[in-house]
Amino acid sequence: MVNRVPSHGLDDQGISTPASLYWNLNTAQLVEQALVREEGVLAKDGPLVVKTGKHTGRSAQDKFIVRDGETEGTIWWDNNKSMSSAQFDALREDFLAELGSKDSLFVADLYGGSQPEHRVRVRVINELAWHNLFIRTLLVRPDAHELEGFAPEFTIIDLPSFRADPARHGTRSETVIAVNLSERMILIGGTAYAGEMKKSVFGILNYMLPAKGVMPMHCSANIGPNGDTAVFFGLSGTGKTTLSADASRTLIGDDEHGWSDTAVFNFEGGCYAKMIRLSEDAEPEIYATTRRFGTVLENVVIDPETRALDLDDNSLAENTRGAYPIEFIPNASADNMGPVPKNIVMLTADAFGVLPPIARLTPDQAMYHFLSGYTAKVAGTEIGVTEPEATFSTCFGAPFMPRHPSVYGNLLKERIAKGGVSCWLVNTGWTGGKYGVGKRMPIKATRALLNAALDGSLNAVEFRKDPYFGFDVPVSVPGVDSAILDPRGTWADGQDYDATARKLVGLFIANFAKFETHVDQGVKEAAPHAA
Repeated sequence: MVNRVPSHGLDDQGISTPASLYWNLNTAQLVEQALVREEGVLAKDGPLVVKTGKHTGRSAQDKFIVRDGETEGTIWWDNNKSMSSAQFDALREDFLAELGSKDSLFVADLYGGSQPEHRVRVRVINELAWHNLFIRTLLVRPDAHELEGFAPEFTIIDLPSFRADPARHGTRSETVIAVNLSERMILIGGTAYAGEMKKSVFGILNYMLPAKGVMPMHCSANIGPNGDTAVFFGLSGTGKTTLSADASRTLIGDDEHGWSDTAVFNFEGGCYAKMIRLSEDAEPEIYATTRRFGTVLENVVIDPETRALDLDDNSLAENTRGAYPIEFIPNASADNMGPVPKNIVMLTADAFGVLPPIARLTPDQAMYHFLSGYTAKVAGTEIGVTEPEATFSTCFGAPFMPRHPSVYGNLLKERIAKGGVSCWLVNTGWTGGKYGVGKRMPIKATRALLNAALDGSLNAVEFRKDPYFGFDVPVSVPGVDSAILDPRGTWADGQDYDATARKLVGLFIANFAKFETHVDQGVKEAAPHAA
């Protein structure tokens, strides 16, 4: 079966394979193929349930960028592992040989980016039908007319069955994500975790867009009833997806966006939400997607007889995930775009239990906290992380940032100044003590505080200066228990809080030392102080 084959085929790219090629299949066709190949099973309400094997999160230590004439001076090599051109050539040769051994392959032609003048054309070649369904769900789907003349700018080849050879390919293990920006090709092997594909496209746009003056962001975004866009920065597990799926606001997207002169635009056409312990009461819009045909559920436990899901069971993975088209969220934007933002929210899951549930930031403080990117790695998001761990991930997305953080930081500062944007820091982490002692911040309180910030009413309440971080913290907010607004007061021992706060301040200061030569005096003065 052949469907919607573009005029620019694999032969035009120098890729030769005797495999049967399944071009640009739709959702139903790909689900059928996945079931025929026994790649997954259908749950009772329609979603496709699959397992990713031993890789249930990103393999961050197995990602490489080819170091060559183009990338030598443009990549932030302190943060990105390098691979030589010769090693990539050997890897590509072996990948293409592997393609030649396959009976069938699935090819999807897609866009990374919803704003036409800033999107990139991506061709993805998969050995698994469900992987092709995943990436077709997550990226932006061209219409039939656009597919006819589709000529890819980047190509991703994803072969979970491939095993890299560290001696020949310069890899760390049999798993590899190799990015060649000069040849515009990405090779993914040795892992069935589908999120590697979507993050690879994110990396492409993070590299390309700053040169055009467009700010790429690891964030979710939505639009209020008055046309006010809000952007939510944060790493996985901090609440980007949950907090952007608000019934009172229009969803632009849940993970990756660009900020151009005229719009905030989604890089994707779908969402990729954490499913573990998903609550129908707290997250009804996302929960509803687990009962839809077209959703792909990764490592979610399913009863083999009744086909009922158990979203609380983490026996396969803590990082259970669901991929679904953005239109499954009832109030999603039709074109995945919105006006330039009025509010920026920086989300952090503070494992120390020191930060307040919300704070108002000056532009200099916003720059400081953006470059710091403080949060906690949440269990299961990366291999080897089994419980929350305090970390700093610059720009709230260091694993996906090919360029130096100052490039993204300066773009953000320029855009905040140009648009008079209000900036907020929101702690979705712990209150009443550090991780293991306190409890997770109540999501209802977080939503109430966010709503007050986004509708402007929070600016009318009384604020106090935080003695350690210097930002403004509300003293009381209608509808929110005032006790939770003062983190020190939620601890059983105030002196223990002070000691922990001083420790966290020290971590911030030590981490920021590497950025001090790249920022102005105002940003330096926005640093926290040990009170």
